[in-house]
Amino acid sequence: MKDSSGIVKGQIVAVSTSRRKGQKKSNLPECQLLKDSGVEGDAHAGDWHRQVSLLAIESIAKIRDKGIDVTPGDFAENITTSGIEIWQLELGTRLAVGNEAELEITQVGKECHDRCAIYHQVGDCVMPREGIFARVIRGGKIKPGETIRVL
Repeated sequence: MKDSSGIVKGQIVAVSTSRRKGQKKSNLPECQLLKDSGVEGDAHAGDWHRQVSLLAIESIAKIRDKGIDVTPGDFAENITTSGIEIWQLELGTRLAVGNEAELEITQVGKECHDRCAIYHQVGDCVMPREGIFARVIRGGKIKPGETIRVL
């Protein structure tokens, strides 16, 4: 959604991490984004192009509409957003996240080598099409309820 000045912005719905790859993430009251690394304590953090994953709550709702009880973090995303069609943003787009952090989109969607449990339940998963990945340009604390905006 655009505010009165024409800036596209939304909100952080949830922040989530997991200690191991290949599992759902647990929601936290806040987390720390580390410059050039990712979410502190997350298995996917490191020196690569997919340091942070984002998925819109609107995408999660598409699976809920198929009768599956899913919540933020179930698709292994670090940041769940609302109000921005993040899957339509271009590579290189920068996002201000919370009051301090900045991300740069490095990948839209991903190839799933192993189908997740959600895919096996409903024959579909939104993360490969609508999830995005980013690297951390500027670190900082983020938490649900804070603004996320396209720069």
